[in-house]
Parts: sequence; C-alpha cells; structure tokens
Amino acid sequence: MRSTMLSRAGLGCALLAAVLTALVVARWRPLADYDEDLARALHAHAVSHPGVTQLARVFTDWVWDPWTMRALAAAACLWLWWRGDRRRALCVGVAVLVTSGVQQGVKAAVGRERPRWPDPVDSANWAAYPSGHAMTAAVVCGLLLWLLPAGAPRGAVAAAWAVAAVSVAGVGLTRLYLGVHWFSDVLAGWLLGVALVASTVSACACSGRSPASPRADDPVR
Repeated sequence: MRSTMLSRAGLGCALLAAVLTALVVARWRPLADYDEDLARALHAHAVSHPGVTQLARVFTDWVWDPWTMRALAAAACLWLWWRGDRRRALCVGVAVLVTSGVQQGVKAAVGRERPRWPDPVDSANWAAYPSGHAMTAAVVCGLLLWLLPAGAPRGAVAAAWAVAAVSVAGVGLTRLYLGVHWFSDVLAGWLLGVALVASTVSACACSGRSPASPRADDPVR
C-alpha cells in the first residue's frame, strides 16, 4: 500500500513538473507576473535587512548547499556499504548522480535567465530553472528518511522528518530571498526531487524482490 501511494505521488509530481515546465517555456503571463512580484518583494526586504541576508547566505552556501547534501548522501552510501546493504547504497548513489544529470539537462533545455537586480545581494551562475539547491535537498533528505531503520524511536523519526522538512523548505526560501531564483524554479526543484525519490525507492524495492522466491501461500515442494 505504501509503495503504491509513493509511486502515485511520484508520478503526480512528475506530471506537475512537466506542466510547470511547459508554462515556463511558454512564458505564461500569470505565472511570470507572480514570479516577478514575489521576487521584487523579497529582494526589497533582503536589501533593507543585511543581517537576515547574511544569515540566508550562510544557510544556502554551507548548511543546505548541494555539495553538503551530496556529502551526506556519500556518507550514507559508505555506511550502507560497510553494513553490507550494497543494493541500497547503489540506489542512493545512482539517484544523486541522476539528480545532477536531470537538473543540468533541464537547465540547458529551458535556458531560463535568473532575476537581474541593480543592487544584488548574492549571485549565481548559469540557467535558473529548476533550482539545483531545492532539487538536491529534496532528493537527499527524502532518501535519508527512507533509510531510517524500521525500529527507530518515534521521537527520532519525528525529529528527522522535521529537520528534513525545514531543510527542503528552507533552502528554497533562501534561494528566493537572495534573489537568484524565481518561485517556479524552486517549485520545479521540489517536484522533480519528490518524483526522483519515489522512483528510486520503487526501483530499489523491485530490484530486491526475487521472482523465483515462492510466496508464503504456495505449497511446500
């Protein structure tokens, strides 16, 4: 049941990301206007609150940076490999590599420009859509939640979910606040990230099943 729900959620996020991408490519006016209005409001606040801006830069450049997330994923892979769980170690490693490939491919295909300001508070290179920070955080945090032991205490599980939620939401908000992304960039990163987590978990579960194994209700031969 859970795997079915996860697969459906992943498919739904992938479809929403496809629709959003089409709207961005078509430069749909309502979406573009919303992106611009929100970006202007956040940039005005960032310019007038340098302390908050500096804190946002620390979080986005160090705590929630894609390389920090990749390092966490690499540590998880090494831990799984050391424990002998090589199937899930490979699943996590491949998922992170695919995430980088997908985001770079979509960036190149869409070629969306980043917001431009006469008084920028931060800078970023290359195409804007989708947000690599948001997508990488969604994938890594989602996979780390998947790796939680089945018998972990409820308090620890709740704390892990809270940290993951704050990290995924926080990195998207910092990218918006610093004026280097549009809202639709961040939303696409989140949607694609959830879709990749769902596909990774489903694929890993399928690869772990043995087609030749008898079912519990089969007669003993």
